[in-house]
Amino acid sequence: MANANYFSSNKPPKVLVTCPNTPKMGITFLKENGCQIIMLEKSSEEDVLKHIAEVDALLLAPPLKLTKRILDVAGGNMKTIATLSAGYDHIDVNDLKRRGIKLGNTPNVVNAAVADIAVLLALAAARRLHEGRLKIENNQWQSDYQWMLGQDVCNSTIGIVGLGGIGQAVAKRLKGFEVRQILYTGHREKPEGEDLGAKFVSLDTLLRDSDFVIICVPLTNETENMCNQDFFSKMKKTAVFVNISRGKVVDQPALIEALKNGTIFAAGLDVMTPEPLPPDHDLLKLPNVVLMPHLGTATVNTENEMSLLAAKNILKGLAGEEMIHPVV
Repeated sequence: MANANYFSSNKPPKVLVTCPNTPKMGITFLKENGCQIIMLEKSSEEDVLKHIAEVDALLLAPPLKLTKRILDVAGGNMKTIATLSAGYDHIDVNDLKRRGIKLGNTPNVVNAAVADIAVLLALAAARRLHEGRLKIENNQWQSDYQWMLGQDVCNSTIGIVGLGGIGQAVAKRLKGFEVRQILYTGHREKPEGEDLGAKFVSLDTLLRDSDFVIICVPLTNETENMCNQDFFSKMKKTAVFVNISRGKVVDQPALIEALKNGTIFAAGLDVMTPEPLPPDHDLLKLPNVVLMPHLGTATVNTENEMSLLAAKNILKGLAGEEMIHPVV
């Protein structure tokens, strides 16, 4: 994979690793391929600035942002960046293009873990998991036959906004729950949708007809605050909203109002704004919300694979080759 002449020189390439908890698999791979690792003890912009001028590559882990200040201080040798994430909204991609810096990310290896979280949140919100726990804690357990009725996944219509790798993995999992149909929307119809038996529809149709609306889009200028008051007003009152993409895709005050007013039935969120969420935030006061602290990729195997893929992206970039998953 590596350029033998470059890595066999007296000056091995230096890689700055921003997160001290980066899985060892990727770090070991870089070392075995001739790289010198500089590992930060604390993931902060100030600590990055102390070393960025002396390195050849950067292994960046969100939520740390790659700022203009960091790039301005970076030396001329720093031409390769790998982010330990599928998303790259913490990076100004256009700025990297202007500077001629390569960027790689880690998609695909995260699909299964994130899709599992989407299904978990859909089920938990539909069956009122958080609310049920609150009833137990507050000694409000009832024996009424009609008590705490939830929504069914079986025979439901699933709406997936964004049928990329994660969206497709969500669809595959939910097909096993004997859903009635799967709808999806995006920029265009996809052959993968046909393979999954999913129907391509407009966003308005998806919101009108879906019992579960699952957000799987990246955060871009187009998708920021896409899920707003108008969005929620078009959903069924019995519908469950799930977001496993990015918090800023949602107009959060609008979601809170929709949940308070019964505009929608419930929500399951792995991402929110801000992160970390303050312990006195309004979202935590709602019984019909299931929250997780951005754990979509948080499994041992997934993070090991992300680390290894990021390391391979760096080696490819240092060798002047196309990265396995290039962004720029």
